[in-house]
Order: sequence, then C-alpha cells, then structure tokens
Amino acid sequence: MQSEVNLEYKVQYADTDAYGVVWHGTYLRWMEAGRVEWLFDHGVRIDELARDFGIVMPVVDINIKYKFPAKLLNNVVVSTIVKEHTAASVTFYQTVKIKETGKICTAAEVRATAIDKNGKVIRDLAGLIGLKDLKVQNADSEAIKR
Repeated sequence: MQSEVNLEYKVQYADTDAYGVVWHGTYLRWMEAGRVEWLFDHGVRIDELARDFGIVMPVVDINIKYKFPAKLLNNVVVSTIVKEHTAASVTFYQTVKIKETGKICTAAEVRATAIDKNGKVIRDLAGLIGLKDLKVQNADSEAIKR
C-alpha cells in the first residue's frame, strides 16, 4: 500500500499577505487538503464517513515549524505520510516544500482522532480508515525540532 501522498499547488494571491508571502494559516489549510487527499488515496472518503456513519476526524494536536516562506506563484508540494497510529488516533507527518528547490517551508506532526455524532471517540480508527496493514514510515521529524 502506498503510504506517501503528494499534493501540488500554485500559491495564489489570496494565500499571501500584503508582501506576497504565504500567510501562516494557509499552510494549515494546505495540510488539511493533504490529509484529505491521503485518506481519499487510501479509499476513505471523509464525506461518506460523516454522511453515512456520523464520523468526523478533528485535529486534536499539531506541532508545526515554519522554516522558509513560500511566495506568490511558487509551486509547492504538500507531502503527507502516517507517522504512527493507535486505536484512537493517527499522527500524520507533513511537509510543504518549494517544488523546484525542495526547500522545506513547513514541517508538522498532526494528530487526528475519529469521533461519532455524540462526540464519543471511535476506538478502531486503524480499522476504520485502513491503517492496520499500513507500514508506518519513519518520518524525519527532526525538521520540526530545528
């Protein structure tokens, strides 16, 4: 099973501040898109989880390091892998890089859980989103620490 998913994006004016530098919150939106794409690529549709099962996957913890600014019209790549998972949560390791140079703009560990419509934690998240057979990748989370 493929475990890394890459999502490419061209920085638009609405993603930036008055100086043409990507606003810090934009990276979180791109990472959300990367996680949704990872799930979709692995056969999980978040719209079906919500509609058919009343299950959503909120972020419960995020550790992000801003390293280098992306700018207007840069091509960026959001890379997403699963770093670890438990019965109740999954931790994604994500980077946003400048496509042409490979320079890391941000690196983050994002932990999400699954809850039902009553707010109860789903205790078989790995089975729910197909992680049981996934080999967890060894993420270079040193990028977050630096």
